[in-house]
This record gives sequence, structure tokens and C-alpha cells, in this order.
Amino acid sequence: MNEPIITPDAPEPVVTAADPVPAPVNRIPTPKAPAPDILRCAYMELVVTDLEASRKFYVDVLDLVVTEEDENTVYLRSFEEFIHHNLVLRKGPVAAVAAFSYRVRSPEELDKAVAFYEELGCRVERRSEGWTKGIGDSVRVEDPLGFPYEFFYDVEHVERLAWRYDLYTPGALVRLDHFNQVTPDVPRAVAYMEDLGFRVTEDIQDEAGTTYAAWMRRKPTVHDTAMTGGDGPRMHHVAFATHEKHNIIAICDKLGALRRSDAIERGPGRHGVSNAFYLYLRDPDGHRVEIYTQDYYTGDPDNPVVTWDVHDNQRRDWWGNPVVPSWYTDASLVLDLDGNPKELVSRIDDSEMDVTIGADGFSYTRKGDEEQGFKLGNTL
Repeated sequence: MNEPIITPDAPEPVVTAADPVPAPVNRIPTPKAPAPDILRCAYMELVVTDLEASRKFYVDVLDLVVTEEDENTVYLRSFEEFIHHNLVLRKGPVAAVAAFSYRVRSPEELDKAVAFYEELGCRVERRSEGWTKGIGDSVRVEDPLGFPYEFFYDVEHVERLAWRYDLYTPGALVRLDHFNQVTPDVPRAVAYMEDLGFRVTEDIQDEAGTTYAAWMRRKPTVHDTAMTGGDGPRMHHVAFATHEKHNIIAICDKLGALRRSDAIERGPGRHGVSNAFYLYLRDPDGHRVEIYTQDYYTGDPDNPVVTWDVHDNQRRDWWGNPVVPSWYTDASLVLDLDGNPKELVSRIDDSEMDVTIGADGFSYTRKGDEEQGFKLGNTL
């Protein structure tokens, strides 16, 4: 196991040249088959219990663009997208996630996806016609962590609205940025995702070497997905980007004007991890949506990795604002390929909430501070 890199005299945060996440105890075997070449996170398929209410939230409030819809499904995209959709809302009996979907570099990568996951002993299904409108030949798997992953290349192109400033609203969502997944064993998840071709950009650890979360990317930003420690498999959030932070403030003002401020769970604020400006919302089913902007470029092969102390009060919010408990405890169920909710596996390692905002938790703004001011220690 790696030596812990969070120490009493370590910098805040620690910057290293390579992945600092400790090796997992129960490692998922590395397939001999090559991994598919993933370009980016592309869309999420959400199951919602009230399609009309969800449509109003994502279209009338967040201004996502309707590509196509029928009585059971709404296909939505962001303003700069040219593929058919970034978000699918499908009516169903249980609110959950049906697919975390990634686009791959070529049609041949789907053969690699099948071989990669079959070698891991995962359930794999391939449909030449795809699972959703606008997406062709696709592979869906129940991955080793229990998540429903999809890989596709063939897609229907639609009008990219980047130049349609007549349609833009003050809070326009321009791109799908990332997913965030809840899983009990973060080092195990990181090693598997690295086998899939992802790279760590940032993570959170403590002096014992416990890893609480890791941010991993394929496109050259901070992440396409993050692995957050907790009972899983669950979906923590799906994130859409705006151009500027003032777009996020406009969304808050709009929610207030519509008397829907109760949809705001956390923020607005700026993250320490990722440096991005953020806002967390909850949709009518409780699915968490992040609005996100202004992270940084990570595409160089020697991009440094940033590790934060779990007790650093600025890791989650750069201004030191407290994290609401629901952000740590609540997340969406995920479905197997038959549409049934996956059984949860409990996290055994320490909980980030318990070690930072629980009864004995302590967070610092400057190392060595002992007195508990209004932002130190128990932040509940």
C-alpha cells in the first residue's frame, strides 16, 4: 500500500506527478482485452415518476432543448450539443438511472467494449438499433461496480445551437460536463476506471490513507465522472456546464422568482476540488443536478494530480461554507439491464460526513488552528 501523502506538515493541497490513490485490497482484475477508447460522457438516461413535472423542471426552468418527445420519453440537449441528446427522461415506476452513457472514438470500439467486459464476467448486451432514439449500435453492461454503462458511436446529428443567441436565456446550459457515482470502495473503483482508460485529476484522502473521493477524466477537463465513497452503486449527480458563473446566479434568481428555491440544495459557491463554480439542485424526483463552470484544462500527459485533506474546510467549498448533510447521504438508485434497482453495498471505510461534520468531526481553515470559530469543527 502507498504511504499516506496527507501528513501534518503536508502542503494544502498536495500536488503529485502521478495517481496518489492507494492500491485497492480487492482489485478488479485487469482484462487482457484492450479497453474501448472513450471520448467523453455523452448522456444519462433518467427514469422519472412524473414525466410532466420533470419536463417542466428541465425545460421550463433549466432551459434544456427538447430534441424529440413522446408520451413516455423526453430527449433533451444542451445548447452546444450536436448529437441527439444529453439527457433522456423516461417515465417509470421507480426514480433511478438506467444508463451512464459514453461516446467512443469509432464503431470498432464497441467490439472492444464487448470483449473487455465479457472477460470481466459482466453482463453485456448489444443492440444494433440502440436503446434510445437518435443513438445507433450500442453496448450496455452491468459493470463490476454495479453501474449500468453504455458505449456508442453511431448517432443522429441535430442542429448545434451555439450561434442561436436569439434562443439563449441568462442561465443557458451549454454542455454535459460529468457524472458523479457513489461506490463503497473508492480505490477499487479508481483502479478499474484506470483500466478503462480514465485518469485521476484530483482526490480527497486523510492521514491514514483513506480515500473519500476521486475525480477521473477522459476529455481534457477535471472529470467525466467522479467516484464518491458511500453505499452504492448510486448516482450522486449529473452535471451541466454554463459559460460563466453569472449564468448560475441567474438560475438561482429564476428559481426564486418562480417560488422554487426549495430546489436549491447547495450553493452557489466555488469548489476547492476542481476550482469550479457550482450549484446543486434537486429535480422533482430528487435526482441531483449540478450546474458547473470554470474548471481547468487537464489534457497534458504530465498533468499534476491534486490531493486534498478530508479535514480541509476549503476542499468542497473554497469559501469554507458548510456542506449540507443531504449532499452526503442522498443519491439516486441505478438499474440493472432488466430495469430493476441494484442492491446497495455498504461502505466499510470511514464516511466523509462522519469525519468532517459528525459529532466528533473537525475541519480546519489553516493547519494548526485549534479554536473552533463559526466555520471550524462541527459545521452542522
